[in-house]
Amino acid sequence: MKHSPILFLVEVAMFAALGAVLSLPFLTIPLWVQGGSIAFAMVPIFFMAYRWGLKGGVTTGLLVGIFNSLINPFIVHPVQYVMDYPLAYAVVGIAGIFSKPALKAVRDGHAKSFTVYIVMGTLLGSALRFMSHFIGGIVFFSSFAPEGTAVWYYSLTYNIGYMLPSFIISAVILNIILYKQPKLLRFGGSQTAKSV
Repeated sequence: MKHSPILFLVEVAMFAALGAVLSLPFLTIPLWVQGGSIAFAMVPIFFMAYRWGLKGGVTTGLLVGIFNSLINPFIVHPVQYVMDYPLAYAVVGIAGIFSKPALKAVRDGHAKSFTVYIVMGTLLGSALRFMSHFIGGIVFFSSFAPEGTAVWYYSLTYNIGYMLPSFIISAVILNIILYKQPKLLRFGGSQTAKSV
């Protein structure tokens, strides 16, 4: 299948909308009053990162972040807005750097390597999002830290509390979907993977 800019735009729009829907409060497990929920919102971003590479992942993530800021905003400063919404979700799409190796692993029938690439990409994207929230928490939410608690420790525990489960959920879902349906995995819309 040849690269199609229209297909790319349609899929980015669809999966960004899906990411926004999966961020709705009734579809998440809330942990903290100021925000931070266990959610499935990263799954569509990771999916697009593996399907279209960096471009697909980062673009979808950016849109999911913007949509999330409209759905359930908690904004105290313009820089915090960028760090907690557009930037935090856009960097999830950097998992797309593992798109080509994952596709090659599928083509070569290396199921274990494929799983490793999916987990590595999911871990990288989740870790980068965590870092964006973690730094933003230290800079902009120090007043929320309980008295006697170091601000960095508060931000660490606050953000790891929902990011770690969200990473695990995303990695499991992606492995199941993409392992069962490897034809969904292609890089840049130009190659279709054979069945594992």
